Amino acid sequence: MAHVDCLIRNVSWQDRACDLLIGDGKVVELVDSGAVEVPGAEVVDAGGLTLLPSLIDAHVHLREPGQEYKEDIASGLSAAAGGGFGQVMAMANTSPVNDCAAVTRFMLQRAAEAFPHGPWVRPVGALTAGLAGKELSMAGELARAGCVALSNDGLPVENTELFRRAMEYAADFGLKVIDHCEDPWLGKGGVMNEGEVSSRLGLKGIPAVSEAMQVARDILLASYLELPIHLAHISCRESVELIARAKERGVAVTAETCPHYLLWDESRVEGYDTSVRVNPPLRTRDDVLALRQAVRTGVIDILVTDHAPHAAHEKEVTFADAPNGISGLDTALSLTYELVRSGELEFSDIARLWCWNTAGIFGLPANRMQPGDPADFVLFDPDLAWVATAEALLSKGKNTPCLDKEVPGRVMAHYLGGRLVFSRM
Repeated sequence: MAHVDCLIRNVSWQDRACDLLIGDGKVVELVDSGAVEVPGAEVVDAGGLTLLPSLIDAHVHLREPGQEYKEDIASGLSAAAGGGFGQVMAMANTSPVNDCAAVTRFMLQRAAEAFPHGPWVRPVGALTAGLAGKELSMAGELARAGCVALSNDGLPVENTELFRRAMEYAADFGLKVIDHCEDPWLGKGGVMNEGEVSSRLGLKGIPAVSEAMQVARDILLASYLELPIHLAHISCRESVELIARAKERGVAVTAETCPHYLLWDESRVEGYDTSVRVNPPLRTRDDVLALRQAVRTGVIDILVTDHAPHAAHEKEVTFADAPNGISGLDTALSLTYELVRSGELEFSDIARLWCWNTAGIFGLPANRMQPGDPADFVLFDPDLAWVATAEALLSKGKNTPCLDKEVPGRVMAHYLGGRLVFSRM
């Protein structure tokens, strides 16, 4: 047997009682519980907790540099550690924008200072200079500095010729393009889903077709160029149907959605609750059902938080004046587990949707619980409910519909490279 320096006893892995053997920061073996003794190794009794690979979030906003009052890299990574995320892909809409090596290196340095042993920031560089959609950013420079993908995030590129060149340029450096799919004209000025509820509330709506039109454009380009495209936070049935047909044709399209699009619909806007103002907006119940089916069947490949923290005073305004965004790193695993408890997902889907598929799409390391894999894992208590109070949330952003609500399941410990980086035990 390879060297073992830590033994995690009595964990549940895929309905099996196991012991996890770790050596030199890597997985040595998963064995039946009590099957081996390792003299001299550190022993941690996990007491029947559930074992999960450390999660990867492909879509977060850490706000630093420039908006540290909302979130900074240290607080964002603290929320990531406590929420079970060992890697987070940080979007480029910082101030200044992450469109050059200097900003990328700054983000990585700040992360290393705050958490030298992880969680890890994986920067996403700006697709266009300043996110302005006018000229390409320096993809090669960003790749060399450490960016793992490129995106214009919430400012979709209107110029299709420029977007085409951006996809080609990114591919030259092995980077995927992540696109926020929204027609900038159809949805302009909208604050929630367009439909009966928006009409009744007197709020300007964003029609689902504004997303689907951009999804169709991106799919057609990806097919024509024979290049991959990743579609951010899909929210509606029309988009799901387009993605499904594209995958059937062999188009290299991957897609993500967020727990809030799987749990809540536009009715949550009743009462003008700004905690549910998000872009794309919460859609109809039919869209929720379509998304759940797409996640189960693999049409949607991964889950992300789209973690978008805001200061309290920014959300304490009228619905139409509030910024978009939900703070998600603290609660995402609990919300996903809610879908497991309700039978919408299997427990095994958590590793697939929050780790393994994400790693495959973006070329990131991941723990598949095989010998030699990085010992990046979470000990999760599915039976422990907790109240998401402002004090319990580690992110600076308390802007979540879960605030002061009970949510199921709690991360009890988080290890990266075999090293304990967070514990509630």
